[in-house]
Amino acid sequence: MNTKIGRCMQNQGRRFVRPRQKLVELLKEKGIKDSRVLRAIGKIPRHKLVDTALHHRAYTDSALPIGLGQTISQPYTVAAQTELLALKKGNKILEIGTGSGYQCMILCELGAEVYSVERHNELYHRAKEALKVEGYSPLLKSGDGTLGWPTYAPYDGIIVTAGAPVVPDDLIKQLKIDGVLVIPVGDDKTQKMLKITRVSETEYKQDEYENFKFVPLIGEKGWGE
Repeated sequence: MNTKIGRCMQNQGRRFVRPRQKLVELLKEKGIKDSRVLRAIGKIPRHKLVDTALHHRAYTDSALPIGLGQTISQPYTVAAQTELLALKKGNKILEIGTGSGYQCMILCELGAEVYSVERHNELYHRAKEALKVEGYSPLLKSGDGTLGWPTYAPYDGIIVTAGAPVVPDDLIKQLKIDGVLVIPVGDDKTQKMLKITRVSETEYKQDEYENFKFVPLIGEKGWGE
């Protein structure tokens, strides 16, 4: 690498260190307690996943557009969902909605074995490259996330990063016993965050949390096109 280019990249990276630290401090104030999640948020270069014109907003606690009518989720939302998963290193996690790859990077940073499905082929390729550049190697595919990814089931946890009208039964069926599904469910304006734990082959426990606003979960078991 050209020495001048290398120095420029290093300086640019340092520029975002303090904004990331401030974001972590804000998430603590908002109630995020898991230190592992906070450390991951503090490490992932969110600015690399948005357009350069949005770099100045990359570490604000807000969702940002990434094209195709999709967004990179608000950091608080990412942290809250990840905290609800309560994953352990080595857990097999299915993510529905790869998007920019931000949530996927957080899961990888926490030591999960990650599988992720993205509906938009363009975002799938973009996220795959971004993850590779940052040194993460989850298994990705382009397809209908509402159907899950039965090939690699069952999963210790499933996280859905788009708002569903109902809980897709295919996802519940792909959980291990004691596995957890974290999914926002509601109408097209607001969704209630649900944590569904598979207690046995036929029994599930459901906990409800605060309201969020997500892009719609499109697919056979979600919203129509």
